[in-house]
Amino acid sequence: MAGEDRPPGSRRDEIADAAARAFRMLPAVPQDILPRGGAEVRRPAHRVTTAPDTVERDLIKLVLTLVELLRQLMERQALQRVDAGDLTEEQEERLGATLMILHSRMIELCSRYDLSMQDLNLDLGPLGTLLPPSE
Repeated sequence: MAGEDRPPGSRRDEIADAAARAFRMLPAVPQDILPRGGAEVRRPAHRVTTAPDTVERDLIKLVLTLVELLRQLMERQALQRVDAGDLTEEQEERLGATLMILHSRMIELCSRYDLSMQDLNLDLGPLGTLLPPSE
């Protein structure tokens, strides 16, 4: 199989290099372009880090962000079902306990990777943040 002769760690370096190349191909956003004497000068986007030693943490951050988005969506749907009276009391209790456990596990995973729940709220530029503000 291809790549079996590679020393350990070279696959991670290869992935980091591919990610760095992909990010260099992204167009700059207006705040990343500085005017200099009539000519525009591009500076690297300050929000993207592709260092090999941060790839794991950045990937975990992305995965946890998606999980938190889904958790919040499920929580909203559960509240709508409770308000509509679609659930029995037992189902409401079970759903509430499950959502509380999922939230506490998210906090545990964030602390394990030195992240806060606010770190998971990605800035989407003109669209605002990915996750709604915490209540």
